[in-house]
Amino acid sequence: MSVDQVMAEVRRLSEHEGRRAVNVVELTGGEPLLQKEIYPLIDCLLEEKYRVLVETSGERFIGDLPTAVVRVVDVKCPGSGEGGSFNIENLSALSAQDQLKFVLASREDYEWARDFFREHRLQNKVDALIFSPAFGKLEPRSLAEWILEDGLPVRIGMQLHKFIWDPETRGV
Repeated sequence: MSVDQVMAEVRRLSEHEGRRAVNVVELTGGEPLLQKEIYPLIDCLLEEKYRVLVETSGERFIGDLPTAVVRVVDVKCPGSGEGGSFNIENLSALSAQDQLKFVLASREDYEWARDFFREHRLQNKVDALIFSPAFGKLEPRSLAEWILEDGLPVRIGMQLHKFIWDPETRGV
């Protein structure tokens, strides 16, 4: 789809009864920063006063995104099979409106994320630090107990679409 086609679809989906009902657009899926069209698309969205979030794997540098964009940056834990892919330069490009997300599959992932959090002094660096249990791999209650034991100032993020729809459903 072209940028114009995407914008037309965004406008269609965001309107209800002749007025804009949705003001937030999140660009995600795969790695959005691999798509060269993302930058002109972001420019169009911002020009039309949408709040734009870009959810990225953290592998690509985020510093080229406009400052108005909320960056939701994944830090891949070892249990993901992609540990070590995080671009550490992204930490210096973060702003107070951004979010860092860790998807945890095990106690080992939790400890790794906790230590990363402490080592890089992430408290108060971003709007939200999110620890999310990998669906079907880590019990949310266990994660909550570990967070409480360690007194970490993080949010628990649940993959709600996997609770609402079948976990294999795409496009929701």
